[in-house]
Amino acid sequence: MNGLFIIAHAPLASAMRQCVAHVFTEEAKSIVALDVQAFMPPEETLAQARILMGQLGPDPVLVLTDIVGATPCNVAQKLVDGVHSRLVAGLNLPMLLRAVSYRHEPLDTLVARALAGASQGVMQVAITAPQNQHKRHHDQDLRDHQQ
Repeated sequence: MNGLFIIAHAPLASAMRQCVAHVFTEEAKSIVALDVQAFMPPEETLAQARILMGQLGPDPVLVLTDIVGATPCNVAQKLVDGVHSRLVAGLNLPMLLRAVSYRHEPLDTLVARALAGASQGVMQVAITAPQNQHKRHHDQDLRDHQQ
């Protein structure tokens, strides 16, 4: 089964891991998270990342990070260089939940599923709450509809 490693600006990595624990209680134990601190030199962050990566064992690893070009992503690029892993930037919760759900699939398929989860999880949602709609003359008093 593929390992999952979240590397992101503090406290995002730990928070995302906690979200996984909320949805998939047992799966959170096999997900590693590294919160990149603002004051930490990239070399030290990379050293920590290598230690955590080693905890995932010999299986392939999908590394998820928040922003392309930022320190977490730059560290992750060095981490995955030369090892059987993939790096995806632009982490969001739908991406992570999709990755957890399909960890058993081949690494390239897992990457595709994670990317699909990320893009499918971002959309404009219609506002349908009564307090946000224009009052029409035939409507009852809006206070009767508010929650």
